[in-house]
Amino acid sequence: MVKEHQLKVHNSLSGQKETFEPINKDYVGMYVCGPTVYSNVHLGNVRTFMSFDMIYRYLKFLGYKVRYVRNITDVGHLLDDTDEDKISKKARLEKLEPMEIVQKYTVDFHEVLRKFNNFPPNVEPTATGHIVEQIEITQDLIAKGLAYESNGSVYFDVKKYNEEGGDYGVLSNRNIEELFANTRTLDGQDEKRNPQDFALWKKALPEHIMRWPSPWGDGFPGWHLECTVMSTKYLGEQFDIHGGGMDLKFPHHECEIAQAKGAYGHSPVKYWLHANMLTLNGQKMSKSTGNTILPNELITGENDFFEKGFSPMVIRFFMMQAHYRSMLDFSNDALLASEKGYNRLMEAIKTLEGLTTSATSSVHIQEWATKLYAAMDDDFNTPILIAHLFDGVKMINSIKDGSETITAEDLEVLATTIKGFVFEVLGIQNEEGGNANTEKLDGVIKMLIDMRVQARTDKNWALSDQIRDQLAALGIQLKDGKEGTTYTF
Repeated sequence: MVKEHQLKVHNSLSGQKETFEPINKDYVGMYVCGPTVYSNVHLGNVRTFMSFDMIYRYLKFLGYKVRYVRNITDVGHLLDDTDEDKISKKARLEKLEPMEIVQKYTVDFHEVLRKFNNFPPNVEPTATGHIVEQIEITQDLIAKGLAYESNGSVYFDVKKYNEEGGDYGVLSNRNIEELFANTRTLDGQDEKRNPQDFALWKKALPEHIMRWPSPWGDGFPGWHLECTVMSTKYLGEQFDIHGGGMDLKFPHHECEIAQAKGAYGHSPVKYWLHANMLTLNGQKMSKSTGNTILPNELITGENDFFEKGFSPMVIRFFMMQAHYRSMLDFSNDALLASEKGYNRLMEAIKTLEGLTTSATSSVHIQEWATKLYAAMDDDFNTPILIAHLFDGVKMINSIKDGSETITAEDLEVLATTIKGFVFEVLGIQNEEGGNANTEKLDGVIKMLIDMRVQARTDKNWALSDQIRDQLAALGIQLKDGKEGTTYTF
């Protein structure tokens, strides 16, 4: 049963926040454009997939049954209708088969997202696994008069689509009639009828490696077609959420809408959601300028931008501190501040276990918990959520030092709520407690704390100080308080 919440999402189609009402009650179909696997996944891609992982997590947290589909583009990716695809190009450079390139970078993609604690999708179809369906929808669009064959390639006829009631440009707010009016086409310059037409199927030149037989000769599908085929195959002709980066809004998602409406007679998606981009030290990330960094370089510290490496969970926490639709700038100072915030949050959650309960509560837990849901119900507003989580941290620390009180019942709500939103919704893991060796380490530190307590009882101040100082040198800080000695990393 879905918890009763009035979730609002920003729909790129209307440009407004809309109340989220799935097509089928309690069930959500969500499709997210996946990677083109010809190189290591970059940090901007990671942010997009992490944003939709958070959205997926919150929908599940509310009780929805979600089918999350994210594709793998493994047939190449044309920059325009004439370029060789990126996978074939990389295969030539690395002297490998195209499918070796696909396998190499698909594995990298999965490994990187696993480090950041992203859930895998429920279905992860590949473009090469759906060539037959892509040919079929192309034939259907030709039969409907919305596509045409030209020199072995097939193009979607944007002008014809709009003349027959289509709305190409509806998602990106582009006036296609103006584009037609302002475009001058020279005779014989192009095999397309109009410059705005896009490829459904491309003829393979003799040197093109990736190719499949079709009614129009050997070729390969256009980039936009695979997402229409795979999203509707696994989610139905109409589904709830389609996500991706803002850079895909035009032309990719615009073309998806046109193809699906042309084929099925109705718009395929109820809510279009788009995640924003990253910058690095205030500038656009770009391979050509060198202002770029791979996720693993950020984790290991092997780069020229940051003074040290940052753990995947600190990076994830940092990304969650910005709204998914906002630009996010990576800088050394910002990540250092985020690391402190992450450690403070994890320490507070750890402190929950030792809190003393009272007969009454001086803190308002239900009121606080309501604010957490309200933040996420407002288009997944993670920065506001995190601000309220730190209000919870203040409460925990105030209860610990005795300036506030809490009942056992309220403590259970506090613990369940803060852990639910941190671990389940934001997907943050406690890296300190992330593996089996942590318990052993915890036991060793507690043994040293006991030795230090005994040394202080014996007035062996030199040994007491030595234990404290050597632990501090390893990054483990001891804290002496009323309840005894605790430690933090």
